[in-house]
Amino acid sequence: MRTVDVARESGYSVQQVRDLERLGVVPPAARSANGYRSYTPAHVHALRAYRGLAGAVGPVAARRMLTKLRSETLTEAASTISAVHVRLTREREEALRAQQALRAIQAEAHPPEPEQQESDAMTITQLAAALGVRPSTLRFWEQEGLVTPERVTSLRARRYDPSAIGAARIIAALRSTGYGIPQVRDIMASLGRPHGLCEARRILQRRLDQIAERTVALLRAGTDLAAVVTLTEDPPSAG
Repeated sequence: MRTVDVARESGYSVQQVRDLERLGVVPPAARSANGYRSYTPAHVHALRAYRGLAGAVGPVAARRMLTKLRSETLTEAASTISAVHVRLTREREEALRAQQALRAIQAEAHPPEPEQQESDAMTITQLAAALGVRPSTLRFWEQEGLVTPERVTSLRARRYDPSAIGAARIIAALRSTGYGIPQVRDIMASLGRPHGLCEARRILQRRLDQIAERTVALLRAGTDLAAVVTLTEDPPSAG
């Protein structure tokens, strides 16, 4: 296939095809004696897969992932792709939990009984794992006055009660949407006001919409990703 053929089949311009080849999105094209590029259907599949992956995980991560897929076995490649689906599912679940926490704030829910609060509390390690962040991130949020854990035991270990957990979930969702610390601080401080609640609800819904769009982009790339990983598999030996 000529460059112009690949461009037409993949939906990119001729220059974009050349640029994406240079960036490693597709393997280098064969060169004829006169120097012209010669592509195969595998290049078209890779370019189409890149479009969906870029929408799901971003262009830089998509380039790295396609390079990785070409060097993996079918089992490894399937695991790599499945991990993206798992990541998107987790992001969606966390955004939904942030919405639940926001509704609890809006309803001015009463705090749980002491024994229930004790059972629902989390350590910094548990909360960090639940949010998919590092414990140092939670400590930074505490330093910035965004979330305040309790201090328990003689070691002054941090313990996050349901209220602090809910706040941390909202903060994590806001940060994932691209809001800086000063903006997050303003939004969290405004949650007691109707306008602030409406703004937070809008942001969280936009976060869910973005995750849905990324999931659809990954689904659209599915057939081409399957072609990428199967076309790069070594053919079985005879016998």
